[in-house]
Amino acid sequence: IYSLDFSRDPFGVLLRRRVTGTVLLNTTVAPLIFADQFLQIATSLPSRFLYGLGEHRGTLLHSLDWNTLTLWARDVSPTESFNLYGAHPFYLLMEESGDAHGVFLLNSNAMEVALQPAPGLTWRTIGGVLDFYIFLGPDPNMVIQQYQQVIGFPAMPPLWALGFHLCRWGYGSSNETWQTVRAMRNYQIPQDAQWNDIDYMDGYRDFTLDPQKFASLPSLVEDLHKHGQRYVMILDPGISSTNPHGSYWPFDEGLRRGLFLNTTQGQPLIGQVWPGFTAFADFSNPDTHQWWLENLQRFHAHVPFDGLWIDMNEPSNFMDGSEEGCPPGELDSPPYTPAVLGDSLSAKTVCASAKQKTSVHYNLHNLYGLMEAKATARALIQIRGKRPFVISRSTFPSQGQYSGHWLGDNRSQWKDMYYSIPGLLSFSLFGIPLVGADICGFFFFGFSGSTSEELCTRWMQLGAFYPFARNHNTQNEKAQDPPAFSPAARTAMKDVLLTRYSLLPFLYTLFHRAHLQGDTVARPLFFEFPRDVATLGLDRQFLWGRSLLVTPVLEPGVDSVTGYVPQGVWYDFYTGSSVNSSGEMLKMSAPLEHLNLHVREGAILPTQKPETTSKATRGNPLRLIVALSSSATAWGDLFWDDGESLDTFEQGNYSYLVF
Repeated sequence: IYSLDFSRDPFGVLLRRRVTGTVLLNTTVAPLIFADQFLQIATSLPSRFLYGLGEHRGTLLHSLDWNTLTLWARDVSPTESFNLYGAHPFYLLMEESGDAHGVFLLNSNAMEVALQPAPGLTWRTIGGVLDFYIFLGPDPNMVIQQYQQVIGFPAMPPLWALGFHLCRWGYGSSNETWQTVRAMRNYQIPQDAQWNDIDYMDGYRDFTLDPQKFASLPSLVEDLHKHGQRYVMILDPGISSTNPHGSYWPFDEGLRRGLFLNTTQGQPLIGQVWPGFTAFADFSNPDTHQWWLENLQRFHAHVPFDGLWIDMNEPSNFMDGSEEGCPPGELDSPPYTPAVLGDSLSAKTVCASAKQKTSVHYNLHNLYGLMEAKATARALIQIRGKRPFVISRSTFPSQGQYSGHWLGDNRSQWKDMYYSIPGLLSFSLFGIPLVGADICGFFFFGFSGSTSEELCTRWMQLGAFYPFARNHNTQNEKAQDPPAFSPAARTAMKDVLLTRYSLLPFLYTLFHRAHLQGDTVARPLFFEFPRDVATLGLDRQFLWGRSLLVTPVLEPGVDSVTGYVPQGVWYDFYTGSSVNSSGEMLKMSAPLEHLNLHVREGAILPTQKPETTSKATRGNPLRLIVALSSSATAWGDLFWDDGESLDTFEQGNYSYLVF
């Protein structure tokens, strides 16, 4: 499919696609620089249509106008041009012919990727080696499948993971958390899982429970289980280090077994996170996985949680480096520092010179969240014997095998709601299909007041079509769970959640295809219409699989929305009325209670009469939505199993139906 030519002078390689003759890589355009702490290689690009290179906030399609993207895991509220929580050195490029290819640099060091208008691209990393994987597609779906053949296919989530999740920081007590659950049930609004943020802990210490405010948590969890619902709580990797000896087992035992990140002097590196001074668990050490499991087993005996939310795992530190700063030397002050936020590798994290079991933190920093997710998923399997549910903030390639991701501490603003769509679609490219943003926004910044009813209604409509759908809010803000709003808004939110629940068989089947062969779940339009240039920059709409088009309202004060409808016949999801598009922008009616959904011709969607939990929905009659093509054909499929057992596909404990 390709030809590869080496050039001695100027030194470099040329990679061509044989069928079209397109030059995919040409590294002779600039010298290769290959030093221990500075590696640089540049290439020309065959087009300007470049995607991927996470984690950043921005449009789905990158600008090549001298745009530098830095990859170094960092705790910061998503802001354009900053390096964010995860690192994904992978890009997808659409060639002028409509063919696609992908490039993955397997390297965990701090790096920057400079995009140039030529069009060209420069990789610049400060460690490791240049280990490139090229995926030739030629279709974008196939590029992503090929990428996941290298990094691993995503885990199959339990069915309940695809229900609606509700959370906030600042419920203040287990009784208040319980009140919210009861209000949701009272209004018969679908909810599969209730979460708690760090306020459930005693002094923000992992594996503890506030004995006053959260004394009734075990009873709440029991009640959730009785109602077919689940409980998820937060955990941070920073372990409180200042308790009297003998009073806090996680730290005492971790210290005894030598499981924390150490300074160059061989003492635990001490930083500061929510509980105050903390040591940081070294998840590159297999013994740490055992200690993590033991801590979780002890806590689970008291509070039988169902899933875990791992946060602050960049790792985040309220100090730069440690309480003693960082020592001089080429790890903390390398000859070249990429354009990281804070201009230093230790900004709001630990020292790059910190010692871990496998290597120095300089090499392992971007892998921290992945290693913690691995330990957490394994522990959940051992404790519950069922499919694990983990949501992680920091991520790296292959993360999808162990966890999903949420897009971090967003704001309650229209702009943030829009940016969640390119965020979602980028993580689809990264092999992490279980992804979503905090619905209605996490915090309100720079304005007075909290999320508006209109914004939250529109966001619940969009969020009902995030693969991972969770409404989350910060402390000291007005409540934004559905019962907190007017009857009209509450009803609109309930209706769109019922629509999601009716589509769970379809969504679950998409996740099966992701697990089996690396298909995307939330999908950019250009994946299905790669030769339609109009789709290449679209990131205000998306598809579920190949056949369900979601066109959300992303601005205030409107009762219509304009969206692109690709060529073909599309059916209104609710009414079945059809539109035959030549590939054009169409204005659609969108009153506040309505989300536009269209079914593509030739599709068959399996649906189910919805209830308020996925468990109750499972028992209901199934029904098919058949959208005939112009030639009167249609196709669809359904994967069905018990929704939570491990390896059902691998062991043959499932039904697979083709319609």
